[in-house]
Amino acid sequence: MNRAAVGIPDQRIEALASIYQPPKITPATLEVVDIPGLTSGSTAGEGRGAKLLAHLKDVDALLHVVRCFEDESVSFAYSTIDPARDVETIDLEMMVADSQTLDNKINRLAKKARTDADVARQVADCQKVKAALDQGIPARRQNLSPEGLANVRECHLVSLKPILYVANIKSMDDVGNSHVKALRTIADAEGAEMVAVCGRDEAEISRLDPAERPEFLAALGLQESSMERLLRAANRMLGLVNFFTAGEKEVHVWTCHRGDTAPVAAGKIHTDMEEGFIRMEVIRCEDLMELGSEAAVAKAGKQRVEGRAYEVQDGDIVVVLFNPN
Repeated sequence: MNRAAVGIPDQRIEALASIYQPPKITPATLEVVDIPGLTSGSTAGEGRGAKLLAHLKDVDALLHVVRCFEDESVSFAYSTIDPARDVETIDLEMMVADSQTLDNKINRLAKKARTDADVARQVADCQKVKAALDQGIPARRQNLSPEGLANVRECHLVSLKPILYVANIKSMDDVGNSHVKALRTIADAEGAEMVAVCGRDEAEISRLDPAERPEFLAALGLQESSMERLLRAANRMLGLVNFFTAGEKEVHVWTCHRGDTAPVAAGKIHTDMEEGFIRMEVIRCEDLMELGSEAAVAKAGKQRVEGRAYEVQDGDIVVVLFNPN
């Protein structure tokens, strides 16, 4: 199991840096936990699969990397390439683990459920989800009610987490092959996204000087790298938006959930800002890039003052006024 923090690319960072010329630039990051692939039956009991899936209990979403290229020189667990089989295998292993988790909760609460109506509802919801899992329906596809979700939340079901499918290809020529199309069909069927990634190209891009990357991407017929598209898709899946604090000392990218109000977003910068929030001064990144300075944005009447009910938008540049504790 590996864990890494990955910077989320945002082309606006470079534009803001050119305006403020700060000595420090801090991008937004996603923490990624990587576990080896699972084989059929590995999750039963206290098997290796169960131990690996335990590392995913606290993550917000899953990136499922699926092999979508043919090459006998590259080792693989199976003799054939079959994205549908590979997706089903992982889904089944997650469902086995989740069924065991729910069974543990049901058994733990069984006695108390006889005399407590609220606990009885919890047990009933857990039994309902477990029954569907045992029929081969991942929790994310069970259309659970808000109450049902609340009653299984503490179980951290792995099959309940949203999934972004990653088609692992050997070259960009593979983007239209039958394996990628099969994976896209699977993703479309459950309303998920799919991104094709060529590891070899991404490794070459990472070694290039930033100034040389556009030419390399153009030769591949791309405007941005696959990893950039993957990270943007992950941001969308998680419902995250990027907002900025910017000045002569630092340009910093922060993330909050779409729909978060100004105090909640301010709390991502510092908890004191949420607790003592007074108001938020906001300018739009595109306005600043167009007009060239904060003074010009204010003169054009495009600087706003927002209160507690304001929902922070992707691309907001903010200054938070608050009472420090």
